[in-house]
Amino acid sequence: MSEPATTTTLDGTAKQIIEELQADGRASYASIGKAVGLSEAAVRNRVQKLGDSGLLQIVAVTDPLKLGFSRQALIGIRCTGNTEALAEQLAICAEIDYVVLTAGSFDILIEVVCEDDDHLLRILNHNVRTHPEVTATETLVYLKLVKQQYNWGTR
Repeated sequence: MSEPATTTTLDGTAKQIIEELQADGRASYASIGKAVGLSEAAVRNRVQKLGDSGLLQIVAVTDPLKLGFSRQALIGIRCTGNTEALAEQLAICAEIDYVVLTAGSFDILIEVVCEDDDHLLRILNHNVRTHPEVTATETLVYLKLVKQQYNWGTR
């Protein structure tokens, strides 16, 4: 689980590099350098430092449907006891790709990407509801993904 958020101050060049990578994660360091006014080596060093700091992660985003994962769901969990400890335990499960502590009607929200409804049911019954702290769950099944983006920039 991630540590509490700390604010990192980025200079204008670092912000530009991040925005270039958000627009095209496969952009070469040379092309980014041209866009931001740095050499290829300088961009490579900056990206490495941003990655090492945990601020930047470059990943491939796939379409779950095209990979045979026909069921996605957000699961709201109500629980007793230490919510952070339960969230840490849930985060260990490979099928759970998102775990967040919340305020409101749920204590924890998790997101799962499943092959089908049987797979979703197995996750609920064997990975979520087996924890004694879990008092209730509510499953919100995704019918259609309309928008998903990761280019919110650095503001």
